[in-house]
Amino acid sequence: MKQDKQSFKHESLQDAKSIEKILKAISENIGKGQLKFSDEEDEIEFQPEGLMTLKISAAQETHQQSFNIKVSWQRESEELKHKTLKISR
Repeated sequence: MKQDKQSFKHESLQDAKSIEKILKAISENIGKGQLKFSDEEDEIEFQPEGLMTLKISAAQETHQQSFNIKVSWQRESEELKHKTLKISR
């Protein structure tokens, strides 16, 4: 059974110290295998485990600098674990 796609988005203005605290909390909770994002409107929970893909990009324009961090991983499905592949002619 496929789980419905869920997403969470949050955008706000923060100072550097606040962003540092947020990034530390994300880092610590990834290590614990339990990650929850929430605000007044929505929430989503993850259980990150196994190998993960890390993508970092950075850009600079005349008056703006930015960077993006993307972490992704595959959830192992119980259905997939117990399926047996059969090949016949």
